[in-house]
Amino acid sequence: MAELKFEHNPGFELGLSDPDRFRPWASDFQLTPGPTGGQSVYVSFQVRSRVIFTVIFYLRIWWDTLMIPTYFASFSMLVLLNHGIVSSRPYRSLRAKLSGVEALEGEDSINDTALTTATSISSKIRLLVAHHGGAVTTAYKILRLLGCLALLCLSIFTVTRNGIYPSSGSEPVLTTEEALAVAMCIFYFYALLLGTISISATSKWGRRSWNHLSVLLLVTFAVYSCRDIFPLATYTMAPLDLHEGWVLWPKVTVLSIISIIIPLAIPQQYIPIDPKYSTDIPSPEQTASFLSRITYSYASTFIWSSRKKEKITQSDLPPLCDYDRASYLRDRSFPVLDTFSGAKRRHLFFGLIRVFGWEYTSMGLAILAQVLVSFCAPVSLNQILKYVETGGEAAYTRPWFWILLLLLGPIAHACAYQWCNYVATCVLIRAEGIITQLVFEHALRTRVKAEATTPVKPEQVAAIPEALDVPELVSAHGADQGTPIEGPVRLREETLHNGPNPPQGTASSPQTTKRPDTQKRAHKFVENPSKQPAASRSSEDKAEDFIGRLNNLVTADMGNITGARDLLTAVIQVPVQGTLCILFLYAVLGWSAFVGLATTLMLYPLPGYLANKVQAMQAVRLKKADARIQTVTESMNIIRMVKLFGWERKMSDRLADIREEELLCIQKRNILKAVNSAVNFLIPIATMIATYTTYTVIMNEELSPSKVFSSMAVFDMLRRLLWRIFFVVMDLLSGKVSLDRLTDFLQNTELLDAYSEKPSRSHNGHNAHLAQDQIGFKDASFAWTSENTDRTFGSSKRDFRLRIDAGLTFKKGCINLILGPAGSGKTSLLMALLGEMHFIPTGPQSWFHLPREGGVAYVPQGSWVQNETVRDNIVFNSPFDETRYQKVLYQCALEQDFRLFHAGDRTEVGERGLALNGGQKARITLARAIYSQAKIILLDDILAALERVPSYLPFPFVHTAKWVVDKCFSGDLVEGRTVLLVTHNVAMMHKIADFAVTLDIDGRVTDSGPISDTRAIIPSLEDELEEELAVLHNLDRGCRWASPAVQDPSASGKLIAEEEVEVGRVSWKTFKVFLKALGGNFSLLYFVSFIGIYVVVEMALALQTWYLGFWASQYQDHHSVDTFYYVDLALGIILLSCISLNAAGYLIFVDGQMRASRTIHRRLMDAILGTTLRWLDRTPISRVIARCTQDIRSLDEPLSQQFHALIEFTVAIIVKLAAILLFTPVFIIPTLIIGVLGSWLGQIYIAAQLPIKWELSNAKAPVLAHVGAAIAGIVSIRAYSAEERFLNESLTRIDRYIRAQRIFFDFNRWITIRIDTMGSVLTAGLAAWLIYGQNNTATNTGFSLHMAIGLSGSILWSIRLLNIVEVEGNSLERIGRYLQADQEPKPTLQGVPPAYWPIGGELRVAKLCARYSPEGPEVLHDLSFTVEAGQHIGIVGRPGSGKSTLTLSLLRSIYTEGAVYYDGIDTSTINLDALRSKITVIPQIPELMSGSLRYNLDPFEQFEDAELNDALRAAGLSSLQNDWHGNRLTLDSAIASGGGNLSVGQRQVFALARAIVRGSKLLIMDEATSAIDYKTDAVIQSTLRNELRYVTLITIAHRLRTIMDADKILVLDAGRIVEFDSPKNLLANEKGALRALVDQSADRKMLYAMAGAKE
Repeated sequence: MAELKFEHNPGFELGLSDPDRFRPWASDFQLTPGPTGGQSVYVSFQVRSRVIFTVIFYLRIWWDTLMIPTYFASFSMLVLLNHGIVSSRPYRSLRAKLSGVEALEGEDSINDTALTTATSISSKIRLLVAHHGGAVTTAYKILRLLGCLALLCLSIFTVTRNGIYPSSGSEPVLTTEEALAVAMCIFYFYALLLGTISISATSKWGRRSWNHLSVLLLVTFAVYSCRDIFPLATYTMAPLDLHEGWVLWPKVTVLSIISIIIPLAIPQQYIPIDPKYSTDIPSPEQTASFLSRITYSYASTFIWSSRKKEKITQSDLPPLCDYDRASYLRDRSFPVLDTFSGAKRRHLFFGLIRVFGWEYTSMGLAILAQVLVSFCAPVSLNQILKYVETGGEAAYTRPWFWILLLLLGPIAHACAYQWCNYVATCVLIRAEGIITQLVFEHALRTRVKAEATTPVKPEQVAAIPEALDVPELVSAHGADQGTPIEGPVRLREETLHNGPNPPQGTASSPQTTKRPDTQKRAHKFVENPSKQPAASRSSEDKAEDFIGRLNNLVTADMGNITGARDLLTAVIQVPVQGTLCILFLYAVLGWSAFVGLATTLMLYPLPGYLANKVQAMQAVRLKKADARIQTVTESMNIIRMVKLFGWERKMSDRLADIREEELLCIQKRNILKAVNSAVNFLIPIATMIATYTTYTVIMNEELSPSKVFSSMAVFDMLRRLLWRIFFVVMDLLSGKVSLDRLTDFLQNTELLDAYSEKPSRSHNGHNAHLAQDQIGFKDASFAWTSENTDRTFGSSKRDFRLRIDAGLTFKKGCINLILGPAGSGKTSLLMALLGEMHFIPTGPQSWFHLPREGGVAYVPQGSWVQNETVRDNIVFNSPFDETRYQKVLYQCALEQDFRLFHAGDRTEVGERGLALNGGQKARITLARAIYSQAKIILLDDILAALERVPSYLPFPFVHTAKWVVDKCFSGDLVEGRTVLLVTHNVAMMHKIADFAVTLDIDGRVTDSGPISDTRAIIPSLEDELEEELAVLHNLDRGCRWASPAVQDPSASGKLIAEEEVEVGRVSWKTFKVFLKALGGNFSLLYFVSFIGIYVVVEMALALQTWYLGFWASQYQDHHSVDTFYYVDLALGIILLSCISLNAAGYLIFVDGQMRASRTIHRRLMDAILGTTLRWLDRTPISRVIARCTQDIRSLDEPLSQQFHALIEFTVAIIVKLAAILLFTPVFIIPTLIIGVLGSWLGQIYIAAQLPIKWELSNAKAPVLAHVGAAIAGIVSIRAYSAEERFLNESLTRIDRYIRAQRIFFDFNRWITIRIDTMGSVLTAGLAAWLIYGQNNTATNTGFSLHMAIGLSGSILWSIRLLNIVEVEGNSLERIGRYLQADQEPKPTLQGVPPAYWPIGGELRVAKLCARYSPEGPEVLHDLSFTVEAGQHIGIVGRPGSGKSTLTLSLLRSIYTEGAVYYDGIDTSTINLDALRSKITVIPQIPELMSGSLRYNLDPFEQFEDAELNDALRAAGLSSLQNDWHGNRLTLDSAIASGGGNLSVGQRQVFALARAIVRGSKLLIMDEATSAIDYKTDAVIQSTLRNELRYVTLITIAHRLRTIMDADKILVLDAGRIVEFDSPKNLLANEKGALRALVDQSADRKMLYAMAGAKE
């Protein structure tokens, strides 16, 4: 027999300590009082067997909770031992031998080598400290090591305090407590060893030791917390280790410091995610401590500094984390997402889930933690009120524990929630970068085709409930570095070729011609498909604008995808939290909770039904919004034409009508949202009433304040959950649709043949017999698409095919001309060589080849320039060579242009080359090709875009095209290079060209050979050649060049004004515009009624909360309670006050919201349409479109809705605070303190956040601008093989955007954590006061705590909403600045001309002076001349002489002095719209709109189709269409935006037809035929002479034959009139400029004859 004695505490730890478990083996139990008092006793008994005694003794030790740290330490030793074996050199050598791979030197060895090579102890210490992350981190590790040493010493002291002595007989030497103390000594020794290794070891071993030590100490602290700390919070338990005496609490204190505080506070060591992405200055986030990361304190330094700055730049932002770099994200994700990088062909959703698997795992764990700790508040509230109800009788846990839980629970919930948001925003940011790069890279592989813009089908838009809720797009041709813009919805995968030649897909519609008043116009963006022919609808599916669609993918669709990041909310939070809510209610209210659940399930289909209604209305709203965006975008793109045609009022009315339709949809949707919100609010209330009624009436139970208020908190939680799931489901639906669209783009968009899975055979040198340096075709056919579609005559899409039936080989090392009439496929021939068209072999030996080894340069007809400096555009993708660069400038005639630029070649060309004229853009594009080292140069009609108007003797001049031909094409930089030139100008090129190819109108190559044979092939070229040969010969003698101007090296070169940034808070003046528009004419009455209603609603809600508590308290005071009385009264309060009044208040606000949106939009459009051309020149169109789309969208929804919510929460704060103070007046002091702190933090947050928001906007625009600009020049980029450069530039811009995004979202987390903490402190402080500071009833206590919990949340949301309103108020700031833009004179009643005016079209100019700005120099000087009605006037002069300026002056588009009389009336007295509507201008490149041809001729539906067809015939369309065979254009033919699917000649014909339709008495043609072929020019000239012979015509000419039969010719130079008389009289002047030019012409006789003069 042996005696076993140990302490037993039945209140906490039973297990082996329970004597009943040992009765089969023991007897003679004795109980004696233990040292800890209470129910602690010594249990002693006799064990019958020594073996059993020994087993029980050791089992008692092994099963004791103090052994848990030892078990973890044992496992840690095994893990580290395994790591040691695996990382040992023998193991690695053996593994290398078995696998055949050479063993690599480990990181530890490298670091050890660095330490051993140190020459002194101090250097070794410095290296070691640096290796551990710096002095602070090392200090923390040393402090932890000392803590482990202290714990070891204290444990040894515990063991040796009473000495170790042998027991009687052979009993164990140690008691149970002493044995456990020895085990803890061993554990702390192991911890000390790990701490030593973590400091002394390097690299991985140090980190492993540190991590193991952290886990072990945390486990130990948890054990001591359960054994010794938690019992202090109870009435019945005592700490288990009190036998250690005073040593216990120092041990717990030291343990808490080294296990909790140090791991939380120690900075992280910077470890690059990948060595190639390492940086010398790491991000503060990567080196922040855990506590800093969960509280986002690492952002505090930047917040304090940025709040004092007026403007934040990229250099001010914290460095970017390694794992957020775009290049790393690309390497990480593309192998999973991009099929060209090895990814599987599957839906993009599964790829994104795989990429962000760890992030979503972290979010899932955070959501679970968030759900669990969210119940701390209701549980604490329940227990606190129980304590108050019972007065503490039979309480197990002390109240301060629940107060502490009420403090820490919400803080933990905030940390978990914000961590989930942090990870979600990281996913959002990274996904945006990945998707942008993925779409961009894939777009560079796609085929570009020519089609017209297609409307969005309603059934497609209906599938996108929120597809374009927050669109931010950029111009298709690039945007400025400022704010992004929006664009129309494009829903399918077709691409658009913006080339000028019509055969690449000009679209015409088969619809029957109808009267304008009985048909839907083609410009209406959304049509009802049921009213369209089936054939038309099927063809429209394939006619999407590629650039517009791409913009939507990287903005609207990407926003929808990232907005669906809360997938786990629906998958995890809703079911888990919903289940726990029901279980909690079941625990409090019994099975009545299931009645509430049944009520919820029965009512839940109602919000689903309403959600479908909201979704359907959203689809309609999207269509209306898209129609407005389309109209606004197009109107801004043709804003100059709108102003020159006097269409401002009509365009404003059209936009207002479309806007009204959109606002009606927004209003209906908001009302449906309000109804749905009311239903979602009512469901938990109905659930609560049903539960309480069942509990009291059916279950016959009594309510109590603890049950009511804790269950109300859970019901509120359930209500918020249902509210959130509604929006999450909407976001998931939108994200799913956008993911489908993105997947479809990535997998189904037509690619170039080089990237397709089954490339066409025998191209690019794959035939063995093909020489590698040959350029040409054989038996080849090309189309713009690889789709096999049957096309018939008159179909809505014209099927163009380029056909080379036999062999065609260009001559290398010389200039090859490509000739043919307009629309014959000359551009297509170049595109085919570049691989842009689909290759269709027509024979067994079919091939085409363009050698790429020596490089290829390409110059498109529509010049493509980037928004960079002139030098950057020229150098492009090549290294800079000063000598070569200067030669290029000279040969491309660019030196003289630098005189016009203050900064020379450092001048920025602006958006779409806005700062350049057409000729300058063409020469810069040509210079890029010449500067490159490419052996092959493809030029698409470059000569047509150069200034062809010769300056007239005796003035200094240069014939640019002639200069380029002589100096460049004949120069040393082109010598030996193969040039393929599309041109109409054989006259200039015939001497230097060696080879020519001619094409017919049907796209077939008719002949090829030496240039001498070409004139015989095309007889019409003979006349043109003879006409200009003599002129060019004489120009050779007179051509001279001005010396380049001295450049100012200090000039910035910026020609586009930077957008002004308002610093600080949104001004009251700006916000007053919104408030005044919101209230209308009765603002005071509006706001009093609106706010007053919400005050009543909040008071009713507070009354309802108190009333339910009052109902519960009646069961304590009365034996019988009339349940139905209280239920009926509660329902009456809720239904009448909380729902009816709330709905009324919201409807009042919606009415004001619609009024504000309508008023501000109309004012903005009027301001933009009424501004000056000077203002438009300095403001990029993309920025203007952004104001009309993005900022108006912000006004419609975020700003208005968040302002409404801010008012609600402000009222709620006031009411709840008043309710709390009513029961607890002393609470006003902590409330004021918390309020002041919250306001101070909020001010800091807003002051720091606003400049970050600006920088974020500025960082996003270049990303989208780069994508848009690159896609606009995609053919050039691929031709130059510059894809890699643009991809790298995209990654750089994405990095800048991510850098701004990360700190922006971190700011949100920073303020939220702090406000939540203050709210928790406020609530816990109130609870402590109510429990310990004063005596209150349970009802009043529960009501006050419920209000306090709601108050803290309201304060947080009010600060958040105030920030959102401030941020969205930036849109108001920008709109406000545009409302103050320079304005042209507004129409007045006095400015309305007589109805009969004008009659004849007489024009008289007297002392006209003009300038472009009030402070600018004069550009026209005292011009005086008279034009009789019906006269034809020609204007000539060198570039810059003032020809186009005169046109603007006649229309009063610039600042003028003097007088202009039009048909007897001074134009300065006439309204501008009236003046401009009576004058028609046809510019050099006319502007057309997307839509039908009918819409372009008659955009405001004023004329019948017969009149439009007559105008087309009069303009010469019929004669031109005779050569187009089946590709005929009708009024229903679709026109791409800008006329991109038409040739320049076709556009001029349509512009002339539009002028005929307008019926103006004065027509001005501004070099309108300078870039078209001779035949089209002849047709237009015939129309002018015959159809418009009674119209006063002013022609700015480029060909003498177009003006020599004019009534008078005006010669300008430097803004002054040099000559003005009839051609006959001017030719009679032997010293005249016109006479000198005509005498030099080989066509002198014809020109003299046309003028009626004698030679």
